[in-house]
Amino acid sequence: MATLAPVQLDLRTCADVYQRPVGDPDRTPRHTISEVAVASGLTAHTLRWYERIGLLDPVDRSASGQRRYCDADLHRLAFLGRLRLTGMPIADMLRYVELAREGERTYEARRQLLVDQREEVRQRVADLQTTLAVLDYKIDLYSGRIAASDEPAVCRHE
Repeated sequence: MATLAPVQLDLRTCADVYQRPVGDPDRTPRHTISEVAVASGLTAHTLRWYERIGLLDPVDRSASGQRRYCDADLHRLAFLGRLRLTGMPIADMLRYVELAREGERTYEARRQLLVDQREEVRQRVADLQTTLAVLDYKIDLYSGRIAASDEPAVCRHE
């Protein structure tokens, strides 16, 4: 009688999937809310809220009713986290998710939403670079690397 060898699944950890959301995600509901909270840095309350408002699709439940997230949920959460870092408002994140649910026909609308957000990010980066230059100047001034001027600063409008 032949014995079957155990199937070796190459399942990634919750944290690994969240940190590197690449490839076709496994859709097996297997990650607990506490695992997802640790991996994403979001609270369980925020994860439930994301589901309630529609940023996440309804999450599968175990037989006892506990949420079980799949890798696709983690991919979505990782992307939403990036959008959040750009300062994108929740309403725009919801709009993006709603468009994504409608399929390929919304590619252009999703692209435009991301292009607009990219421009806002680029402007903030430019503002931060200007602010960084001012800080560097003041640090050099107070470190004695540049001489202070006795003349008051004059505002010139051109």
